[in-house]
Amino acid sequence: MTDKIKLNLLQTGIPGLDVVLGGGLPELSFNILGGTPGSGKTTMAQQLMFSLANPGRRALFFTALGELPIKMLRYQQQFSFFDFDKIGDSVKFINLVPELEDGNLDKVLENIVDEVRTYAPSLVFIDSFRSVINAASDDSRGLSVLQQFVQRLALQMTGWNATTFLIGEYQMLEVKENPLFTIADGILWLSQDVNRNAMVRKIQVVKMRGQAQAPGLHTFRISGDGVEIFPRRLAPAVVPVAGEPTLLPRLGTGVAELDAMLGGGLPAGYSMLLSGPSGSGKTRLAHAFLAEGVRVGEAGVIVTFERTAGQNPGRMLAALERSGMVGIVGLRTLDLSFDETLYQIVDMIGRMQAKRVVFDSMSAFELALAPQFRDDFRESLYRMLNILAEQGVTVVLTSELEDRYQELHFSSYGNAFLADAIVMQRYVEVAGRLETIISVVKVRDSAHSRDLRLMRLTQDEIVIGSAPFEYTGILSGQPRKMEQ
Repeated sequence: MTDKIKLNLLQTGIPGLDVVLGGGLPELSFNILGGTPGSGKTTMAQQLMFSLANPGRRALFFTALGELPIKMLRYQQQFSFFDFDKIGDSVKFINLVPELEDGNLDKVLENIVDEVRTYAPSLVFIDSFRSVINAASDDSRGLSVLQQFVQRLALQMTGWNATTFLIGEYQMLEVKENPLFTIADGILWLSQDVNRNAMVRKIQVVKMRGQAQAPGLHTFRISGDGVEIFPRRLAPAVVPVAGEPTLLPRLGTGVAELDAMLGGGLPAGYSMLLSGPSGSGKTRLAHAFLAEGVRVGEAGVIVTFERTAGQNPGRMLAALERSGMVGIVGLRTLDLSFDETLYQIVDMIGRMQAKRVVFDSMSAFELALAPQFRDDFRESLYRMLNILAEQGVTVVLTSELEDRYQELHFSSYGNAFLADAIVMQRYVEVAGRLETIISVVKVRDSAHSRDLRLMRLTQDEIVIGSAPFEYTGILSGQPRKMEQ
């Protein structure tokens, strides 16, 4: 026999889960949905059930929890996925608590088998299987009783032609010790990670037979619509291209003198870091970059972490929003995961068909993330910039820096090497007033100006001087103007 049996994959209906599973849920598989209390196991199980169940694919949901099904349903029906019309015809709930209270696992199994034989479901859920384990532990025969029950249940499931889920509060140590995990085709693990005031939910596919699942931990949220998973995206592999380098087209920044300093504009697909102290004009430059895109017919996206609902967005940002060509991803919460943020950005880029993306600012971005993700901020930023480069967009990032005359640096995170171009802004004291100077530190694989230029902001313009601003003392601690 040489023909390979093809697995039929069920589309789960849970956003992001099919990607994490490697394409979908194998039909007729035996799965464990485990994790810590409150991590969302029952919600995910019922969301799966209501998504997949129909008159031709009926579902049985056995509850072994120490509460009546009506109490559980009282809360689950608050989610938008809950469908009253499916109950009875496509979905049926069975209470196993009385049999478990007697500690008679033979009777529990008999009840399950009778219901399956009568209802002929394609989907079977048992929640919580931990209650069954606890019932077995009360038996003097202990583990042997549980092993026999699991083996008999597995044999019965094989003949059911049903996709099965056992749901329970397990510890990771049990994956090695509990016989239940040995016979499972798939194991999904849910957890909650609390750090200070931030709580992050994560899911891991520990095991899924017959297909390559997405590795690692993936964050998810539970909202009024149920579970939404944000699969961890990996940066694409860099493949060296032989031959002469391709001359990239240049994008205008909206400021002619800055374009000239960059060597003719910002190369398409590059990431540019605008680095400077507060009030130096970074956001104005970023908005000008998007406005130039609108002028030439290129849509853009701005990711802002400092705008709140009802806040005045500023004249230029409001005009960009009104143009219909610039989408705004406004993020302010302090428990974001990096992949959740990246998911929203890539989704907006796709919907807008955007060519330009602005992050304002990286300092606020780091603060908006849950503390669990801040230690990996540099690695995550590297991954994000590579993924955005794969999307074919040109990126501008603003970075807030404290202005110190004694030091010269471009990023508070040591991330300057990630950017293809760096534009630096500094303050200098001239004749009793602060002036802003701007310079181009680097443009990868391109000639560019290294002049220091005077930069001034008016109500409607960004004005950059056409001649070098001659000045010494930037690093000395005693700044002084020499000549202009």
